[in-house]
Amino acid sequence: MSAPTADGRVLVAGIGNVFLGDDAFGVETARALAGRPLPGHVEVVDVGVRGVHLAYQLLDGYDTLILVDATARGGPPGTLYVIEHEDAGRAEAAGVPLDGHRMTPDAVLALLGTLCAGTGTAPPRRTLVVGCEPASVDEGMGLSAPVSAAVPQAVRLVEGLLAASPAPEPCPPADAVK
Repeated sequence: MSAPTADGRVLVAGIGNVFLGDDAFGVETARALAGRPLPGHVEVVDVGVRGVHLAYQLLDGYDTLILVDATARGGPPGTLYVIEHEDAGRAEAAGVPLDGHRMTPDAVLALLGTLCAGTGTAPPRRTLVVGCEPASVDEGMGLSAPVSAAVPQAVRLVEGLLAASPAPEPCPPADAVK
């Protein structure tokens, strides 16, 4: 199997469990982004809790991965973070649980490293996490007020990251190649 080329493709993946309150932040942000006009090289997916599915989708070849997820880092609820993941897809998946409903982004990226090694593909060149500090990830549906207010801000933040990322170069017409 030959490695697919990324050609500047970007995957924006909303992660989270809609039954755990603010854990649905990534899912809600992906839904909001999906309704916006985005460049043709950008794909937005609501991954939810299907981490294994995300790892396999990344084998299709993407230059950049933007994960959108609830991310507890100790700030006030609704605080947004942009985190550059340095070793995405390069770690081995030793000890990674293959429970498709409980895979963290780190576990997905470690699994991706194993899948890439086995298939001869390459992980995304760049992985960013757009995170939001949750107020509560207890059982229940619906985002808290501060996290809900952060969704439109996160949409603008992701759009800014996409604007800063260059679009792929168009291929020359077949008759222009000599």
